Amino acid sequence: MRQRAMKKLALLAVLATLAGCNTIAGMGEDVSAGARTVQDAF
Repeated sequence: MRQRAMKKLALLAVLATLAGCNTIAGMGEDVSAGARTVQDAF
């Protein structure tokens, strides 16, 4: 029973990590696009 709970917790941790990576990557792309826009203005 305890081992099953640990497996679920591990799976949840992996999914949360993957979701966080996608969010961070998307935010980085948005910041880069904003920087390019400002650079093109000058």
